[in-house]
Amino acid sequence: PQCPWCRHGSHCNCAFPSSVCTAVGELADNLFPSPVCDHLCTPHYSSDAIQKHRKSLSVWFSHQPNEERQFGPSFSLDTIHVDPVIRESSLEEILKPSPDLTILNQLQSPCSQTISLQNLFDADACGQQVKNVVLYGTVGTGKSTLIKKMVVDWCHGRLPRFELVIPFSCEDLSQSNVPISLRRLITKKYLHLKNVVPLLGSTNLKMLIILNGMERLNLDFRLSGTELCCDPSEAVPPSAIVVNLLRKYLLPEASIIVTTRPSAVRRIPSKYVGRYAEICGFSNTNLQKQYFQMRLSQPGCDGSGSSSNSDERDNLVEMLSRNLERHNQIAAACFLPSYCWLVCTTLHFLYFTKSVPPSQTLTGIYTSFLRLNFSGEILDSTDTTKVSMMKYVAKTVGKLAHEGVMSRQTSFSDEDLQKCFEVEMKTEGELNLLNVFRTDVFRFFLTPCVQTGKEHTFVFTIPAMQEYLAALYVVLGEKKTLMQRVGKEVSEVISKVSEDVTLVLSVVSKVLPLRILPLLFGLLKMFPRFFNRLSGKDRDTIARTMAVEMFKEEDYFNDDVLDQINSSILGVEGPLHHPDEAPDDEVFELFPIFMGGLLSHRNRALLEQLGCSIKNLAAFEIANAMKKTMIRNSRKWLPPSELMDYFVFLHEFQSERFTAEAIRSLRAINLSSIKMTPLKCSILASVMGTTSHEVEELNLSSCHLDVSSLQTLFPVLLRCRKLHLQLNSLGPEACREIRDLLLHDKCVVSTLRLSDNPVTEQGAMYLAEAIAGNRSLTHLSLLHTSLGNQGLEVITQHLAQNQHLKELDVGYNSVTDEAALGLVEVAKRHATLKEVHLYFNDISDEGKRALHALRRDRDGVQVLVFLTVGTDVSDYWAFILSVVKKNLPNWDRERVQQHLSLLLQDLECSSRQTSNPWKKAKFLRVENEVKKMLVKIQQGTL
Repeated sequence: PQCPWCRHGSHCNCAFPSSVCTAVGELADNLFPSPVCDHLCTPHYSSDAIQKHRKSLSVWFSHQPNEERQFGPSFSLDTIHVDPVIRESSLEEILKPSPDLTILNQLQSPCSQTISLQNLFDADACGQQVKNVVLYGTVGTGKSTLIKKMVVDWCHGRLPRFELVIPFSCEDLSQSNVPISLRRLITKKYLHLKNVVPLLGSTNLKMLIILNGMERLNLDFRLSGTELCCDPSEAVPPSAIVVNLLRKYLLPEASIIVTTRPSAVRRIPSKYVGRYAEICGFSNTNLQKQYFQMRLSQPGCDGSGSSSNSDERDNLVEMLSRNLERHNQIAAACFLPSYCWLVCTTLHFLYFTKSVPPSQTLTGIYTSFLRLNFSGEILDSTDTTKVSMMKYVAKTVGKLAHEGVMSRQTSFSDEDLQKCFEVEMKTEGELNLLNVFRTDVFRFFLTPCVQTGKEHTFVFTIPAMQEYLAALYVVLGEKKTLMQRVGKEVSEVISKVSEDVTLVLSVVSKVLPLRILPLLFGLLKMFPRFFNRLSGKDRDTIARTMAVEMFKEEDYFNDDVLDQINSSILGVEGPLHHPDEAPDDEVFELFPIFMGGLLSHRNRALLEQLGCSIKNLAAFEIANAMKKTMIRNSRKWLPPSELMDYFVFLHEFQSERFTAEAIRSLRAINLSSIKMTPLKCSILASVMGTTSHEVEELNLSSCHLDVSSLQTLFPVLLRCRKLHLQLNSLGPEACREIRDLLLHDKCVVSTLRLSDNPVTEQGAMYLAEAIAGNRSLTHLSLLHTSLGNQGLEVITQHLAQNQHLKELDVGYNSVTDEAALGLVEVAKRHATLKEVHLYFNDISDEGKRALHALRRDRDGVQVLVFLTVGTDVSDYWAFILSVVKKNLPNWDRERVQQHLSLLLQDLECSSRQTSNPWKKAKFLRVENEVKKMLVKIQQGTL
């Protein structure tokens, strides 16, 4: 029969007597249009509380870590998230024996039985409703991010299956064993639910409980270990609450999703699991492309919304997509979503760093990356040693990485791995740790090589990670001799309990044979500080390693490290190596740079959170031991790419005092042909900004400089006497910056070379103002800068106001007779100007004769126009031809041939006008040089 009070059938649970129901039925119809028990069992305020809960969770789970803030406020889980592939698994797959360290066993299994996050709680193959789901995956596959996205989706109404979601962090639950009830635990974590908690277990509320990071808890499902509990108000340890939730003894109506690493899946008996699901990451290349497209194309990720920067972002995405399509190593690395984050962060650092000094360093990126993935992680919570996962990685994988760097090896065989991990020497506990590492972490750092001919070897997932871990291995002092290891262990023990022989014995016996112990204890009695001094030598070893690796001559003439990282991500444009060709030698120039970066205060603080401690005193002593060697080696001549690496090293070191001492003796800086990106300009400005000493010469020719580059480098350029800026596409806007530079009261520039830049007439106006007001410039080269007659005339008008210029080169500027003669007329009245270069201009024979008439002995100025001076060869013929050879790759070859032909005719004409045999011999020599040059240009060999 239907209950007249609530109008429900026989299943009504409103608990009112039938007499009461009959008496107030009519009143109920008028007062409650919907069933009264709905109002009694689910009060209105509970829905308000859940809405507040949604807002609170949305704020918390949408919060991005500090590492994301560099990308701007537009980044959130709603805008950049791409769901990884989720594969439905089975107990049989999970219970397979742990695989050996072989290539085939580490290859990713095909994800055929995929399932979406929204369908995890659908009925299983037998039609049974799934209540408990175990979602597992190795480190870096995106478990935590996926759960965050799931919660955010529920907050925004995109997960309608559940009316209430309660997430718990198992790391948080593991911090205390103090008994607490489930209701108290929920209200303690989520205060907004205090009015909803009393309804738990008494309503049909569709609830989802999330237990993230279950490997942090030691769960015991035996009745003898964890008693039964079905009362949400009963106080039991947090681990007992989790066990009874999974048993479905506590809140049986609740759905539960557990995330964990693969090694801990077996801790939950299979009878309590309705579905196993494995996160397979971005196993599909299209997912990787989608992620990169979403993240790199976000407005404002470069701090600017201009169309030019938008084009640059689009170009980056296109290059990255092409590299992924080649199915090379980066596609294999980006199988892990966390490495996709690293790729995007690195590209953001390389291309969109505008600040001076940069707010981030390469070492900082990799350290932050590891902190995001391993912060606070214990390798195995069931192990009594509680070893930090990152510390274990530094000792084992770091050793493999270091041995590879030392032997210039990037691929490793099964034998290399077995040797590194020393499987045959492990105790039972250590073997268990190794097994957990192989199951949960191995694929994060090492992956099968996809390069032809190396299919049966492993490589580091990201090449730079090998050098980072090798550097971490060294800086942490893991690279020790046997005596150094003993020295450190014993000295620490002696400092604590010098009389406890048993404790000393237990420490030393791990590394020394028993027969050496009597000698050791004799040394301890006689020289108690001996081992302290011995272990201190480890810091000298680290310092020597850094200095030697920084200046290795076999690494010379490679691209600088920033370009190397860029090419490893975006690939190399152009034809790839043929499989039969010998590969290029491996370069490990990041290794010493990472060692320096790891000693910076910020990175040491992050490493401390990872369980890898580097003390302040140790960093100070390493820096002092390294200082003299670094300064001495930096005075030697370094190729531009190696010098750029040196600046990157000093920037990564993040020590102004050390950097100032290291560069104070650096007087000549040659960075020619280095592509000076905004980041490199920022690094150069940051490093040079630690001192105020003058620089004799700064060569930035062919460095792709632009206006923003000059603005960044402005304080450095002020202090340079000789400044080479040729071949940089510096136009009129850049000339405005150069004008401000030359008119600055602290400017010391005496030689400025702007050859082969599109200065044009407009730029000449800015330079003319600079010439008139500058007090330091003595040599100015404007060779091949498209001045034209009007540009030269503007410079001529301002030249009289200058009192210091000694040499002016305006060759190859399409200047004709009138403008050239006007310049020389002003030049011969100039107080200091001695040389004017006008060669390769469109000067007629009449103009030539007029200029020849202006001889130095009469007018005080030497005019360089042609290879002849009357009936003699010009003293500057070799200089003019050398300028042609040097600039030929950037000049119009047809026009150069025309000029050389005119020069040849002029030589032959002048030679006929003299009868002096010595002069004729000189003419013949120069004629032969010009003819050879013409032939080589025509043949394309010059």
